[in-house]
Amino acid sequence: MSETNDSGETQFGRGDNAARGPIIPKSASEALRPEKVPQPPRRSRKARSQVVIFLNFVMTVLVFVTIAAVGVFYYGLKSFQEPGPLVANSNFIVRNGAGLNEIAASLERNDIITDSRVFRVLTRIYLDGETLKAGEYEIKAGASMHDIMDLLHSGKSILYSVSVPEGLTVKQIFKRLADDPVLEGDLPGDLPAEGSLMPDTYKFSRGTKRADILQQMLAAQQALIDQIWEKRDADLPIATREEFVTLASIVEKETGRADERPRVASVFLNRLEKGMRLQSDPTIVYGIFGGDGKPSERPIYQSDLEKRTPYNTYVINGLPPTPIANPGRAALEAVASPSRTADLYFVADGTGGHAFAETLDEHNQNVRRWRKIEAEKAAEAARQAQEAPQ
Repeated sequence: MSETNDSGETQFGRGDNAARGPIIPKSASEALRPEKVPQPPRRSRKARSQVVIFLNFVMTVLVFVTIAAVGVFYYGLKSFQEPGPLVANSNFIVRNGAGLNEIAASLERNDIITDSRVFRVLTRIYLDGETLKAGEYEIKAGASMHDIMDLLHSGKSILYSVSVPEGLTVKQIFKRLADDPVLEGDLPGDLPAEGSLMPDTYKFSRGTKRADILQQMLAAQQALIDQIWEKRDADLPIATREEFVTLASIVEKETGRADERPRVASVFLNRLEKGMRLQSDPTIVYGIFGGDGKPSERPIYQSDLEKRTPYNTYVINGLPPTPIANPGRAALEAVASPSRTADLYFVADGTGGHAFAETLDEHNQNVRRWRKIEAEKAAEAARQAQEAPQ
């Protein structure tokens, strides 16, 4: 671009090239030579501070620790959820008072879990202070640590049972409890009162004490007696709970058929009202053998009927001094609400039941019929014994 001054002379304007000065060409080697790199800025004193350097180190360590912790937690959580090493169902016992450390170590020692530390740490996190419960547990094959924790926390341990049939004496019940291989502990030295234990099937877990089952029986029978006694018929010829339980124990021993018990009770109550002796064979047995019971092969002899004991209702009036067994609900209810009959006698009928009668003549006919059935059975048994190969 050019300008004309006042004198008419043309002047070239100052452009970029004029400002830079003349262009000096470079040789090829000079053109390829790298330009000088500028020096980096000097670090401030603050950046060079030892505190800052230490904090940077700490932050780095924390990052790495956090990453490692997340990795370990993920591994532990995965292990906690995945199937365990158990190849077949197995029973595992948590003893009373066992802590988490002991339980975890025992699980690993028995190859039920793979890592006791993982089980211990994650169980504490999941349960948040709650504990695992004592008992015997069935752990399924392949159960994860999480499954095992839930099971031991639930308390759903393996249940065992002991059955106490109606009609056993207290002494016989004590023997049954003492012989149970799972129950623990001793029974009291003194026997509770006859008739005070409730016949039933009692469920329990391993570690349960025999005395605990006994207390359940005592409490259950007392509650049952009170409940039924309060609803008894108003005109019964028995005055006390003790007499009520005593008569129920006799009914219990006389028949095993629930449908017959109200009628058997009616016979005995009718006899009591008339002042007749009860003449019950089970009272003879209790008077002779007590709580041990009659040996199965030993019959009742005619002389037994005349033997004087406090329990022999063939020779005493009214009821025996105590029950002769532990009656169940059906026998107690039968005495509390008996059938309304005029029956005074009964005898076995050969079918597992009894034939009832209002008069002695009818009863004697029933007795003759029963004796004939007994004789036929004995003859048949003898014939089969002769025909049996030697």
